[in-house]
Amino acid sequence: MQFTRFTDYSLRVLMYLATHSDRRCTVREIADFYGVSQNHLVKVVHNLAQLGYIESSKGKGGGIKLLKAPEEMNLKQLVLKLEPSLTLVECFDETTNTCRIAGNCGLKGILQQAMDTMIDYLEDFTVADTLPSQAQQNQQYSASAPAKAAPVTITNAMPKKPQRN
Repeated sequence: MQFTRFTDYSLRVLMYLATHSDRRCTVREIADFYGVSQNHLVKVVHNLAQLGYIESSKGKGGGIKLLKAPEEMNLKQLVLKLEPSLTLVECFDETTNTCRIAGNCGLKGILQQAMDTMIDYLEDFTVADTLPSQAQQNQQYSASAPAKAAPVTITNAMPKKPQRN
């Protein structure tokens, strides 16, 4: 499964704002930090404001900031609101499906279950869970940091699901 760039950028904007909760940020600042299109981020920010996740103001002293705490922004709910379609393969959309084996294929059910499992997994996480430690934030998101993000080390370890009480 691959999220749209719109969803990816939306999550990145929320993460950036969460690390700079002490001030208003600008779209240009975020676009420069991630090395992405400012025009595309304007649309992302507008959508996040409409959904009630951020506040946006223009003019002197303007900018954007979070309206909700990172701990209150559930990743499953965000993805479901941001993704226009969770259509992994053609047969997921009955209106445009032209697959000749759709009626006798077991792949759709397997892929649907895999996608549902992934989406349900996100239920246990918030934007706060995506943030680096305070020491990493100070280094990675500082005003003196280079415009390009530092390389990220990817491990095979999955974050542990929080225990529900």
